[in-house]
Amino acid sequence: MIRTVLAFAALTLGVGITVAQDPIAARKALMKKNGDDAKLGASMIKGEAPFDLAKAQAIFATFQNASAKAPELFPENSKTGGETAADPKIWQNKSDFEARLAKLGTDAKAAAPTVKDLDSFKAAFVMVGKNCSGCHEIYRIKKT
Repeated sequence: MIRTVLAFAALTLGVGITVAQDPIAARKALMKKNGDDAKLGASMIKGEAPFDLAKAQAIFATFQNASAKAPELFPENSKTGGETAADPKIWQNKSDFEARLAKLGTDAKAAAPTVKDLDSFKAAFVMVGKNCSGCHEIYRIKKT
């Protein structure tokens, strides 16, 4: 558990330093971490990886961190470049985008304490995951 907390702190610090340099790279790193954790959660649900309560809790912490950090990673000057998949709609409807990020954090925070076993994790993970897919449908350019 302590290793998870230290890794989380290192990632958070690293993202904070990178933001000042390149918000596109920082948001890509943040979203990659989200994606990696989402893949882990999906693997646990599918039975491809054993359920681990500490890892399940860490997944929700990752989502909460992304919710808190992501809004600052979409400044006006980062609409293009860096092979970004961010859709220009983000800047056209920034309040909706930020509200969706906030909902991700709120839902992840509420879900975390409800997880006691695989069944409760499945329910919570699916509910929180709808935030990710809903936002990606609107605000992420699909790769062709």
